[in-house]
Amino acid sequence: GVMERFGLGPEDLLQENPRLIYARLTGFGQSGKYAKSAGHDINFLALSGVLSKLGRKNENPYAPVNLLADFAGGGVMCAMGIVIALFERARSGRGQVIDASMVKGAAYLSSFLWKSQNLGLWSQPRGENLLDSGAPFYETYRTSDGKYMAVGSIEPQFYNELIKGLGLNLDELPAQMSFSDWPEMKQKFASIFAQKTQAEWCHIFDGTDACVTPVLSFDDVASHQHNKERSSFIKNDQGEIIPRPAPVLSRTPAVPSCKRDPFIGEHTEEVLLEYGFTKQEIAKLHSDKAIELKNPKANL
Repeated sequence: GVMERFGLGPEDLLQENPRLIYARLTGFGQSGKYAKSAGHDINFLALSGVLSKLGRKNENPYAPVNLLADFAGGGVMCAMGIVIALFERARSGRGQVIDASMVKGAAYLSSFLWKSQNLGLWSQPRGENLLDSGAPFYETYRTSDGKYMAVGSIEPQFYNELIKGLGLNLDELPAQMSFSDWPEMKQKFASIFAQKTQAEWCHIFDGTDACVTPVLSFDDVASHQHNKERSSFIKNDQGEIIPRPAPVLSRTPAVPSCKRDPFIGEHTEEVLLEYGFTKQEIAKLHSDKAIELKNPKANL
């Protein structure tokens, strides 16, 4: 309701421009019991049902920083809604309002969890299933130098490569899908991974189909050979490493900007002047604390 109070709600603006696409990105959505309540990623994730599935055995559920609800269920879903509305407008000539709720977006992202419930993938309590750290072959393991390896050897042919790389004999081990043996196998794998450095394990598993990769830190990710060959990370003009825009389009790939992020208020005055505001009006907005102004350049 904030935009309506300013006279900038979708009904007002769509009267002025029926082709307008008006995106409303909120946590709980435009209606419902919590619509006007404050919240953060962890709250939206909790209400979506997804948070109940995240976490290790006998531990509290945990939120994976604020990626799932804020950025994936919120930002990406909202952007997809805008693209869909643009596509529809090309046919109808009409705009529409997008109600992008982080709760609904995160829930929709989890459709796989709902659709696969009857496949036996999530039949056990949290932390005891195939993809939630229950399986010894879908887990992270600490190496002797305090780093980690990620293991995702689900299919039998990949699991065989894992066992070979670990120096074990498949015939002497329990069946891969013997759930009762998973805790013991996790301990066995952990003790073996702890005997070598991350680089040594990379030397063993790189080039195989074991689905074993290093867990790269932000300090190491840009220098990894695969990421270097793909130019997956770039440096901005401040020397900071940032991810390159994705996905990559073949004919019109994104051209990344290497400029630093603008300061809050850095371009406010020039934008408002461009739109016809006078310096006096801008000064009044600033004194009323409606806008921020900041000039990062030294006035010498």
